[in-house]
Amino acid sequence: QVQLQESGPGLVKPSQTLSLTCTVSGGSITTNYYYWSWIRQPPGKGLEWMGAIAYSGSTYYSPSLKSRTSISRDTSKNQFTLQLSSVTPEDTAMYYCARVGWGRPQYDYWGQGTQVTVSS
Repeated sequence: QVQLQESGPGLVKPSQTLSLTCTVSGGSITTNYYYWSWIRQPPGKGLEWMGAIAYSGSTYYSPSLKSRTSISRDTSKNQFTLQLSSVTPEDTAMYYCARVGWGRPQYDYWGQGTQVTVSS
């Protein structure tokens, strides 16, 4: 059973960089052919895909967030990390990490989510 757990600060000040880590257990983030994503949901809005890191280490970003987003991984810890720079209150959201297999129609494992509020 694969499990994902998000961690990071719940409160970030405007203009700072938000950093979240997803720790994976029960499966390796380098296993072919899985993609590990960050997805967020602002209050009262739908889910927004932010980006992903592949089993190979390749990264993919939402065009709307690409200039502010960086996803990396630590294979020794089986973790992947999201960094979102220059945050504003509009970045307040529940942040999730999730896994999807290549060619699969939907994510098969999700973290429970972590609330991040951007406020001074």
